[in-house]
Amino acid sequence: MNVLLFLLLAAVAFWLASRFYARYIAKSLGEDPKTVTPAVQFNDGRDYVPTKRFVVFAHHFSAIAGAGPILGPTMAILYGFVPAWLWVVFGGIFIGAVHDFTSLFISMREGGKSMAEVARKTLGRTGFNLFIVFTIVMLVLVNSAFLSATAISLTSLWPISKIAVAGGGSFLKTVVKDGVEYGRIGGIASTSVIFITLCSPLIGWLLHRKGIKTLLAYGLASVICIVSVLLGIAFPVSLAPEVWMVIISVYVLFAAGAPVWLILQPRDFINVQILYGGIVLMMISLFTAGFGGLTVSIPSFNLQEGVQSLGFIWPMMFITIACGAISGFHSLVAGGTTGKQLCNETDARKVGFNAMLLESLLAVCVLLTIGAAMSFSDYKSIVWPSDPTLKSNPILGFSLAAGQLFHLGVGIPVTLGTIFGILLVEGFVITTLDASVRLNRYLFEELWTILFKNPPKILRHYWFNSGLSVVLMGLLAYGNAFSALWPIFGTGNQLLAALGLLAVSSWLLLRKKRFSYTLIPAIFMILTTVASLVILLVSYIKKGNILLIATDILLLVLATGVVLLVIKTFFRRTESELPAASVRQQA
Repeated sequence: MNVLLFLLLAAVAFWLASRFYARYIAKSLGEDPKTVTPAVQFNDGRDYVPTKRFVVFAHHFSAIAGAGPILGPTMAILYGFVPAWLWVVFGGIFIGAVHDFTSLFISMREGGKSMAEVARKTLGRTGFNLFIVFTIVMLVLVNSAFLSATAISLTSLWPISKIAVAGGGSFLKTVVKDGVEYGRIGGIASTSVIFITLCSPLIGWLLHRKGIKTLLAYGLASVICIVSVLLGIAFPVSLAPEVWMVIISVYVLFAAGAPVWLILQPRDFINVQILYGGIVLMMISLFTAGFGGLTVSIPSFNLQEGVQSLGFIWPMMFITIACGAISGFHSLVAGGTTGKQLCNETDARKVGFNAMLLESLLAVCVLLTIGAAMSFSDYKSIVWPSDPTLKSNPILGFSLAAGQLFHLGVGIPVTLGTIFGILLVEGFVITTLDASVRLNRYLFEELWTILFKNPPKILRHYWFNSGLSVVLMGLLAYGNAFSALWPIFGTGNQLLAALGLLAVSSWLLLRKKRFSYTLIPAIFMILTTVASLVILLVSYIKKGNILLIATDILLLVLATGVVLLVIKTFFRRTESELPAASVRQQA
């Protein structure tokens, strides 16, 4: 079937959801443009800053969309194109967008507070503590999965014979293994990432200290991106995956403590241009190639191989496509920064709901790119290799498919398109590690205040908490392949979203507002993620993987605690209304 049909069906579904379903939810929440937002009420010029909606949307989208909606669909399409497409479209509308919008709205109503603070008000101190611990575990899983994926992708090789079309592979540095000539694709990305990171402080200094004009900053960032690729082609860096793990771990240890304007913000500023450019290029390529007759060639249903590699389609496909359908990480962004910047309460719908739909559209584009522009045999050999000595490399899989699509759609040489594809993912993986390790450090500092009345000095020190975050990340990443880490990361991420929806439902219940549109998705995701944790626990026990066994059990215990608190809250509310109901019946 032509790729345009699937793309247009998804786009129409997302438009209808934004036009009608989002407004229904806004009405149920009690959206009021006259309500003073935290950004206006607490304007301090630092954290709470009234900002134009379009600027906040760009920040919010760049924060929530990165490698997740690319890696998840790339892995889960093994089940077949149709089930993956259906989950991205309908899961994104009825669960993901609802989660993002409601968590952002309630964060604003609660003064720009985090979901953990919302849980404190609805579920008490115990609920707050559980959310803190759960978030720490989830972020460690995020970091471990992305560290593993990055280390593997930066060493990617691919046969020149498969990418050297129209002279496109002639500029690659090569290496010969077993008589086959391979191009050092990962080495180009390695050099590019290093160069962009080294240039980030310069852009940060120019923006923060010198106040240069935005247009000039965009121009400089574009030049940095182009030069980084040219340097990568000329001087590809080739290191072992284990060496990259150490280098990246040391980097994020220091980056997590640097001022945000020095590395974090300018890296986002540079990399978001690659993300936007990638989405636009994929859309244009899909349209032009679709008009040229490009069809989805990957099997519509491939349940047998999917089950063999990942497990039963429910729950495993649902948790594998995490960020493209629903992500608990989004609520951390909503309560951390976005809720403190919006000027009007109606903007929560336009930013929270629509940004999730745009991320789901990105996931649809990824599914179409892999499903139409790459042979199924090549896909399986890269993402799900049968050789146990080879590691899953979904970043390379997507990048090669993107290179083929860009060539078919707009005539870009396959090699150059592949390089752009790998940079599209790679830069955001590093950026996610920067922000996530920093956030983990904050949460550890909060955890010690919960466990100790007067925490020892060492537990309050930056180096200890940053180092603890990095060590835990490294232990999980070094001892486990990416394909083993991604399912439990996806489960933890979606479980956080489910618990967030439960907290939102409790908040709505206590204010006598309709809550079925959040409670039903919450129950579905609780059942899905708990079933996934049970299945994964059995497999971890069989393999004797102590670290993943402990992580799995901890997630189960934390989830059970939050669910029991929610049930208690609902029953308490129901019982408190029984006398009033009896009086009405007697009357």
